[in-house]
Amino acid sequence: MWLPPALLLLSLSGCFSIQGPESVRAPEQGSLTVQCHYKQGWETYIKWWCRGVRWDTCKILIETRGSEQGEKSDRVSIKDNQKDRTFTVTMEGLRRDDADVYWCGIERRGPDLGTQVKVIVDPEGAASTTASSPTNSNMAVFIGSHKR
Repeated sequence: MWLPPALLLLSLSGCFSIQGPESVRAPEQGSLTVQCHYKQGWETYIKWWCRGVRWDTCKILIETRGSEQGEKSDRVSIKDNQKDRTFTVTMEGLRRDDADVYWCGIERRGPDLGTQVKVIVDPEGAASTTASSPTNSNMAVFIGSHKR
């Protein structure tokens, strides 16, 4: 997406406010945990986890309430540790069709902040690395118009 220079500079104020692993992998029927880190100042904002390749159309699976209280919906849970400025998403009972692109995000006025995480689910019985093994760190932040 191309942004005019003035708009790009305004958008960069949120850059690198959130980061997470580039990808995580876990075995089918197992579980995985994704930790998303954010900078100071975002502690009491709502954090969310959504699924879909496109930022603007991804489906939010779970979100916090702006507090440290954990939330659970079906096979997905989220918990925000505001002291450490990290929120943790856990997916359980993984199925092969859970493999997809997901996003860690922070709801804010204007475009939300987010970073992409690729989830890889190894077929049952296949040789796999340790569950939830992250690869690299994703610091890219998509500045788009994700709004609910």
